[in-house]
Parts: sequence; C-alpha cells; structure tokens
Amino acid sequence: MSDGLQDRLVGLASAPYRPAGPWAWHFARGKLGGDPLFAALLRPGLLPPNGRYLDLGCGQGLLASWLHAAATLHDGPDWPAEQAAPPQVSAYHGLDMQATAIGHARQALAGCPFPVRLEVGDLRDYVLPEADVITLFDVLHYLPATAQAQLLRRIRSRLPADGRLLLRVGDGAAGLPHHLSRIVDSLVVRAQGGGWPRLHCRPLAAWQALLGEVGFHTTPCPMAGAGFANVLLHARPV
Repeated sequence: MSDGLQDRLVGLASAPYRPAGPWAWHFARGKLGGDPLFAALLRPGLLPPNGRYLDLGCGQGLLASWLHAAATLHDGPDWPAEQAAPPQVSAYHGLDMQATAIGHARQALAGCPFPVRLEVGDLRDYVLPEADVITLFDVLHYLPATAQAQLLRRIRSRLPADGRLLLRVGDGAAGLPHHLSRIVDSLVVRAQGGGWPRLHCRPLAAWQALLGEVGFHTTPCPMAGAGFANVLLHARPV
C-alpha cells in the first residue's frame, strides 16, 4: 500500500471519532496509522469479498471504520489501480468488556451504511452469533489456557465451512520483543480504564498447535514493520 493511500485511509477512518473526544480521536489516528495490522488486512485474499464480521475485543470498532473508509475511497476517483478492491462488510458485530470503548464505537460508527451492533460483554460466556469472519486481535492472551481453547472451539462452531478466523498473537518464544509487547498491551488496557491484566502467552508453534486441535488450519501472515513479536494468523476450518 502506498503512503499516500494509507494517509487518506487513516484520515477518513479516524475522523468519525472526533465527536467522541480528543482521546478517542488521537487513539484512532495513532492506532490506524502506526499498527501494520490494518494495511495487512487489505492484502488480496486475506478477507472475503463480502461478509458478516464478528469482532471480539473490538475496542473502539476501528476495524469497521477502517473497512468502511476503504470501501468509500474505492468508490471514488482516488483508489489506485494497482491496489486490490477492499472487502465489503455486510454486517458488523463488535464485543468488548470496556464500556467506554464501546461508547466511542457507537458514536463513530453511527454513519456506517451496513448494520452495526456493539455490545459490552465478556467473550468467555457470550453467546457467539454466526459470522463469515471472526477477528481476535491481541485478545487471546488475556484468557487462561483452558478458556483460550474453549473460546476457539466455540468460534469454530460459529463459522461456515468457507469462513475464516483472523487473530493476532504474540510469539512467547521471541524473547525481548515479546516482553515489550506484553508491557504495551498492559499499558493500553490500563489507559482504557481496566486493571493490570494477567497475560497467558504461548510460543507461536504452540498457538498453531492449539488451533489445529480445535479444527483450524493456520497460515502466518507477514506484517511489514510489525515488531513486538506479533504474528497475524489466518485460520480456516478443516
């Protein structure tokens, strides 16, 4: 993705967060502009051309705003010919434990053309709806090992045969970069009004083994400049 396109996307996707206050807007701009995850999601083939999204641990709903901004730019004259068409969202359902983040998401996503449902809840006991795409970005390591496996089995049961799970995990075998990522994750949770979380991490090979045990085939997806030992995994039901 060119720098020019990314700058336009960041500006368009973060603008709806201005009414939610300076913190919400600055967080959106910083996250969308600095986290390579969002550019990676626009690579061809990673997401389906159209689908229902279930975003677990959605925070401020940045994924929905990002994909909406990409679809908006694609419909205009400024989308580069060499850039693949972005995925379309037919419906978006976000869940997060932080009521403040959900409040910001509700304000920012009110103008989306697709149905948006945002709820405060605990994904450990939440009844998951069916979806074509389920996302777990920087979430799974907040759950104990047994709860990680239980959640992944529930996710597998809610995906169709051609569905997909996109998740980002930390490689617990990556040494110092992994420890830095744990510090950053804890500080973000603290800044959003949560307590100091206890993190339950695994080496990348163990994450992939766990996903295999519950019925997924996984492919690691590179993220340019990702740092912090974070790995994006593309998981398909088997």
